[in-house]
Amino acid sequence: MNDTQQKRRMSPDMREQEIVRAAVRFFAEFGFEGQTRELAKRLGITQPLLYRYFPNKDALVERVYQEGFVRRWNPFWEGVIKDRNRPLEDRLREFYRDYSDAILTYEWVRLFMFSGLKGLNFNARYLEMLKERIFALIIEELRHEHGRPSIEKLPITEFEIEAVWGLHAAIFYLGVRKFIYNLPVDDPKKVVEMELKVFLSGVGSILER
Repeated sequence: MNDTQQKRRMSPDMREQEIVRAAVRFFAEFGFEGQTRELAKRLGITQPLLYRYFPNKDALVERVYQEGFVRRWNPFWEGVIKDRNRPLEDRLREFYRDYSDAILTYEWVRLFMFSGLKGLNFNARYLEMLKERIFALIIEELRHEHGRPSIEKLPITEFEIEAVWGLHAAIFYLGVRKFIYNLPVDDPKKVVEMELKVFLSGVGSILER
């Protein structure tokens, strides 16, 4: 069976997944200004066929967000951070190694950057999820480690949020260097671990405030 026959006989679910995967790569390469007719040409299908699966470009872009961002979220991360049977540094090291593997990819970094430049709400939605589901947990565990009141007794401060933002920004910037600036990043896992150690060595002074 040749490629044309395979494409014609592809099931609707398979076709939809093929379109989404190609769209993730396409928008990561060209940004969200990329035209759906060019995407269809890449796929070897017609633009009307593409619109049978996604009625407009906005619907396709939303699916790219779900595929590229939401589906990469690992619900086990929260359990790792909260497991007080292990030293906090070990928990955070495991989380950040896994998290950096998820986000430091060509598609993730470039989609995130293009979303911000285009004024889409990907960034705000994702960062709000990160803040609610991860930042609060990290701050709670840091407070426990340093003998500070829980976040139920003392609301999270802006300094605490900014401290965790700084760590995440440093990790994300590794992807910017590699996939936006095309600069080499030697052994990103070791760099992530170094950034974590720097963060943990100084965060106690922020908690004291």
